[in-house]
Amino acid sequence: MTELRFVEETGSTNADMLALVEQGVSEGCWLRAGRQTGGRGRMGRNWESPDGNLYCSTLIRLRDGDPLPHTLALVAANAVHALVAPLCGGQARIKWPNDVLVDGAKIAGILLERAGDAIVAGIGINVTGHPVGLDRPVTSLFAQGALDADAASLQARLAELFAHWLAIWRAQGLEPVRTHWLLNAHPTGTPIRVVQPDGETIEGAFDTLDRHGMLILRLANGESRAIHAGDILLI
Repeated sequence: MTELRFVEETGSTNADMLALVEQGVSEGCWLRAGRQTGGRGRMGRNWESPDGNLYCSTLIRLRDGDPLPHTLALVAANAVHALVAPLCGGQARIKWPNDVLVDGAKIAGILLERAGDAIVAGIGINVTGHPVGLDRPVTSLFAQGALDADAASLQARLAELFAHWLAIWRAQGLEPVRTHWLLNAHPTGTPIRVVQPDGETIEGAFDTLDRHGMLILRLANGESRAIHAGDILLI
């Protein structure tokens, strides 16, 4: 059952949701903040959180028989893409593991964190504004012409889309989720640079996702390499 919560300001909706996990909050709870003072992205990055954008988190209680927990990143990415793409003329694309881009500029990001049998999925979408001066292009729904978008309505719709893809993930397994992700991702052959957690940099071409949701990179020598984690840059 979906429950939508809202606070005007908090440090991080993910941190708040992790605390709610300890209180026994049910799956389907969503927490949205008007602004965050300590928002976080992947790889420990700060997530700028001005008024007007969507900052929210939800939780999934893992069950026996669920697919691998990390593949919830694909569930979240499919839901965010389905929300954003119609508002941006269908130009949105997913970048592994869970960013959504419009014409190559980041418009949304997702952060998964685990606490016991729960996965917290934090989602940030640039609605009314986006950061400037970063080392990569970013955009917002307003910049894409979606001037009627508002964070509260987007949260409600996102909760519906997330529940849809979560039900498919549970009932049918990862494959239909993976297939849909691939249909909406950057094309096969897209040049990619991967900065791995240990600092190693690898360049190659996007090939596919394997059956566990790992990125398969085609190297210049024709070999394939599975990427389990890293910072992905389209080049």
